[in-house]
Amino acid sequence: MNVSLFSWIVILLAAFAANLPFFNQQLFGLIPLKRDAAWVKPVWVRLIELVVLYFGVGVVAHFLEAGIGNVFSQGWEFYAITGCLFLVLAYPGYVMRYLRKQHA
Repeated sequence: MNVSLFSWIVILLAAFAANLPFFNQQLFGLIPLKRDAAWVKPVWVRLIELVVLYFGVGVVAHFLEAGIGNVFSQGWEFYAITGCLFLVLAYPGYVMRYLRKQHA
């Protein structure tokens, strides 16, 4: 496959994964946590989900890179930049969950 296609796959997967914790009340979008309708998933659970999904996207990106050819070693700068990028990609979900005005 094409390197450019793999790049777009990783970017779209990261955007989806970054917003997933904010658009549902389930753990990773799959595991129901409470049956009570009034229960809201706490912020700390959403942040843990973000960290786990960040590393999940990193693993997928690593396997795609390994399929293309040589895997390049990365320093702390790479992880700092991609972590910040992941948080930027999560911003629309954060806005929809916490900053949008709820109409009654």
